[in-house]
Amino acid sequence: MERWLKSVAVVTGASSGIGAAIAKDLANAGLIVVALARRIERVEEIRAELSPKVQPNFYAIKCDVTDRNAVNETFDWIEENLGGIDILINNAGTLFTGQIVTADIDKMQNVLQTNIMGVVLCTQRAFKSMKARKVDGHIVNINSITGHYIPSLAEPLMMNIYPASKYAITAINEIVRQEVRDLGTRIKITVSFC
Repeated sequence: MERWLKSVAVVTGASSGIGAAIAKDLANAGLIVVALARRIERVEEIRAELSPKVQPNFYAIKCDVTDRNAVNETFDWIEENLGGIDILINNAGTLFTGQIVTADIDKMQNVLQTNIMGVVLCTQRAFKSMKARKVDGHIVNINSITGHYIPSLAEPLMMNIYPASKYAITAINEIVRQEVRDLGTRIKITVSFC
C-alpha cells in the first residue's frame, strides 16, 4: 500500500456498505479519498468518524453517477483541485425487487444507468486522467456473484434486471482491460466480487 500513499482514490457509492468501508480503509491507509454518493450527508458522517489527522484528505462530494453532467463536474473538480485520479473504485450500484416480466421499466432503466453507464462514465474520466499524466493507475469494478452465476432457487429471486447489469460489468471489465493494454498503458483493471 506504500506505493499509493497520497494518491487520489475516487470511490463511488461511498455512503454505505462496501463503498463506505473501502473509502474509510483507503483514507486510513494514507490515500487522498474522494468519496462520491447521492446521499452526501452519510458520507459526511463517515468523514466525521475518521481521525482528525485523516479528515483533511477525505472529500465527500455529492455525485449521482447516472448524471453525466454531475460526473463531469465532479471529475473536473478533482482534476483542478487534486491534480487527477490515480485509483477508481466503481462501487455505486442499485437494485430493487420485482420480476422482469412485471417490473416498472423506469426502475429497471435506473438500475442499468447506475450499474452499467455509471461505471462507464467514471471509467472514461479516470482513464483520461491517468493516461494524460502517464500514471500506472488502477480501476477496480465491484461486481456481484450474479455477474457470473444466477442461482436457481425454489423461491423467485425477484432481482429482475440486476444480474444482467452485473454480467455487463464482467464483460466491461475484460473489454477495458484489453483496451488499456492495447493503448500501451500500464493501468490495471480489476474486478472484485461482493
